[in-house]
Amino acid sequence: METTLEDPTLERHFKGHKDVITSVDFNPNLKQLASGSLDSCVMVWNFKPKMRAYRFVGHKDGVTSVQFSPSGHLLASASRDKTVRVWIPSVKGESTVFKAHTSTVRSVDFSDDGQNLLTASDDKSVKVWTLHRQKFLFSLIGHQNWVRSARFSPDSRIIVSGSDDKSVKLWDKASKQTIHSFSDLGSVIHQVAFHPSGTCVAAACCDCSVRVWDIRMNKLLQKYQAHIGAVNSLSFHPSGNFMVTASNDATLKILDLLEGRLFYTLHGHQVGVTCTAFSRQGNYFASGGADEQVMVWKTNFDSVDYSTVLSTHREQQRGEVPPPTLHDIQPRSPLRGSLAAPLPGKVRSVSLSCKRGMRVFSGC
Repeated sequence: METTLEDPTLERHFKGHKDVITSVDFNPNLKQLASGSLDSCVMVWNFKPKMRAYRFVGHKDGVTSVQFSPSGHLLASASRDKTVRVWIPSVKGESTVFKAHTSTVRSVDFSDDGQNLLTASDDKSVKVWTLHRQKFLFSLIGHQNWVRSARFSPDSRIIVSGSDDKSVKLWDKASKQTIHSFSDLGSVIHQVAFHPSGTCVAAACCDCSVRVWDIRMNKLLQKYQAHIGAVNSLSFHPSGNFMVTASNDATLKILDLLEGRLFYTLHGHQVGVTCTAFSRQGNYFASGGADEQVMVWKTNFDSVDYSTVLSTHREQQRGEVPPPTLHDIQPRSPLRGSLAAPLPGKVRSVSLSCKRGMRVFSGC
């Protein structure tokens, strides 16, 4: 199937935070984008023209993570103040709050059915809660240092966590036991994520690398050394074909997972890029930085219809088809060489100013 490749474009940029942006997430309805910042505020940016942003105030210290529920009707935020707040993302900004940990809460995640919350903390623990009344269910104990990130698998049966103890752990939610630990990685783990198929996990690392493991074979599939600064954040495209990464080197990188290579380098932020996330549909991604700006990008680079791929992923979660791998999705061209490292080749570098209409391309 022929595909039309176009460069990502900067669609919107938002200013309103007064400190480093730590987290961004799209509402599944694609009408809102949430961001958290060390200024202790949560912002909800509305895409509807002339509709003002909402500023949610309640945390007593920096906000470290934000995420919308699967329905989009709720928004959770984690903070250095040791609490998690669950907001209604409307003009009133009503919220409930609960003390989740004994130290900074680094990340928050919703289960696929929206009924559970997953939190990770500097107290070295990962915890699971019910959304209703925020009832504590259980802790996962095993990390020896701060846990910076924890995520549910697409079917919420497995949990992945990454820590300052330089390990990535996989946990079985039902048994509450460690399934596997990728240890001695030689780097602090800033963020972890599941591939949409549920068969792979990825980690953004302080040593400038991004790593992808197959969790069925507990094998390293890919390692990218695309950045020259610590990698702070990553997000899989919902098709599973691509990944966006954010780094202290002030760039975003688009990685082509099928061909195992760097695909795009995006210059928009003036200083370190601290967070990034694709929309649920994959047609947009957002980024936030130490420059206190939130940017929204249109993906553009692949016009393939992802409906079939996404449908297959949903069927896989229900157990109707065998789990796919990175090799199950047809690449644009035959794979060359091993997937263990990025392949050489020309990379498109896209430089965009914050003023729309000004675009400079180099390195093609």
